[in-house]
Amino acid sequence: MMISGWNSRYREILKEFNYDKRKDTDSATLLESILGEENHLKKIQNLIQNQNVFVVGAGPSLSNAIPVLKQFKKTVKIVADSAVKPLIENGIKSDIIVTDLDGDEKTFRKIGKSKTYFVVHAHGDNISKLSLIEYFKNCIGTTQTKPFGKIQNFGGFTDGDRAVFLASYFNAKKIILFGMDFGKRIGKFSNTKPFDRKTKLKKLRKGKSLLEWLALKTRSELFTTSSPISGFKKIPYQNLDIIIT
Repeated sequence: MMISGWNSRYREILKEFNYDKRKDTDSATLLESILGEENHLKKIQNLIQNQNVFVVGAGPSLSNAIPVLKQFKKTVKIVADSAVKPLIENGIKSDIIVTDLDGDEKTFRKIGKSKTYFVVHAHGDNISKLSLIEYFKNCIGTTQTKPFGKIQNFGGFTDGDRAVFLASYFNAKKIILFGMDFGKRIGKFSNTKPFDRKTKLKKLRKGKSLLEWLALKTRSELFTTSSPISGFKKIPYQNLDIIIT
């Protein structure tokens, strides 16, 4: 079941970014056809439900967050696409990766057969990349359009905010954001080409607005160690021990 009101948010996205709904549907249809038969939803639910969850993005503050994340090895980490590589390079495991496959392909292939769960998003611009999922042992598919078959829709737009929607969908107890800045700067770990900068910043603004909308609906407690977001409590790193007890 989709989050109530998502269809209206999706129509806004189509209009604001001039996307083609048919291409989104075609991409989701292809992804559904190449996904394995195993259903990983229950396992993902068990990881998230009633747990404290870290959601990690590739924003400018990720560099400062990495030493902190190292201290919380047992806390569930849902990691957005481009943040995966720097975390791995620092010995930090991703429990769930939310990706539209724009991240580092070599890294994805390297960990694809591990216990990490990949939540792969299909949209009109990544049809050519969907074959990458053949390298992923544990994978589910998502779409922005109507869910069907093996394809889910948890809500969200960018990899970062989709990770938060995922945690909320499965009723995380507390969701704490790292490297999720949604500002006017693009993090050095983000896989963004110079000519895509304007579009990237526009996507970040949309992602932030969707999180503010989610904050009005979710049952999870919301926190951020990054830039302020309406509906999320801003906390310093030194208070994390208190928050996740």
